[in-house]
Amino acid sequence: MYKILEGKFAKWNPVTGCLNYCDYCYARKFAARFDGCWNQSKGINVFKEIGVLRDLGTPQRFETKKGNIIKAPFPYGFDPTFHRSRLAEPTGKKQPQNIFVCSMADLFGDWVPDEWIKMVFEACMKAPQHRYLFLTKNPDRYDDFFRCWEAPENFYFGTTIVNDKQDYYYSNMNNTFLSIEPIQDDFSEQWEIKSVNWVIIGAETGNRKNKIIPERKWIENIVRYCHAANVPVFVKSSLQEIWGEPLIQEYP
Repeated sequence: MYKILEGKFAKWNPVTGCLNYCDYCYARKFAARFDGCWNQSKGINVFKEIGVLRDLGTPQRFETKKGNIIKAPFPYGFDPTFHRSRLAEPTGKKQPQNIFVCSMADLFGDWVPDEWIKMVFEACMKAPQHRYLFLTKNPDRYDDFFRCWEAPENFYFGTTIVNDKQDYYYSNMNNTFLSIEPIQDDFSEQWEIKSVNWVIIGAETGNRKNKIIPERKWIENIVRYCHAANVPVFVKSSLQEIWGEPLIQEYP
């Protein structure tokens, strides 16, 4: 198994946009700041160019020093968009990295065509020096893809959950991890950690009106469950004030 290296993670977004509509989504707010002309497409889109130019007369919150046109990294706002021109980006990074794939999307959402996912996988396999981390709220889609196919060893498949009622993807064949972020409730003793290689815990950031502030015991319980199952756990810095002591930051 590849070791996930400590340090910063690179982000790569060959697909952007999501239809999960989570109240706490940071990505949707970010995309709204840098959207393009067609941010009301109400569908899935394929964008073939590196960027899209728009006139500064359209609603926007940023400007350039060299005139009145800018590139919009999210040409269709947060509607699902496939950026074909970004597929080659991993091959241009020669130094091995941990790459978070589609930090601004849910690549395995029900609305994403199988063909998009296959093209992203193919691009990853052309640059095998990296470790690729995928994350979804739709773990059933993993099952659909890996029922008859064992993924490369440098692929890590994660599921995002916020409480112990949600299902997640686990496997004895593939590398898996669990992202409990933002944690929104205590996890009961009946909750079971099933064949995952890593657990990450984080809190909601930002100043949303109804943001849930986790309790320290919620974190303590998950850490205890993980250690009992010999699963490394990584507590993110968003929980520093609540944890109140050096964070537990373990790696596979």
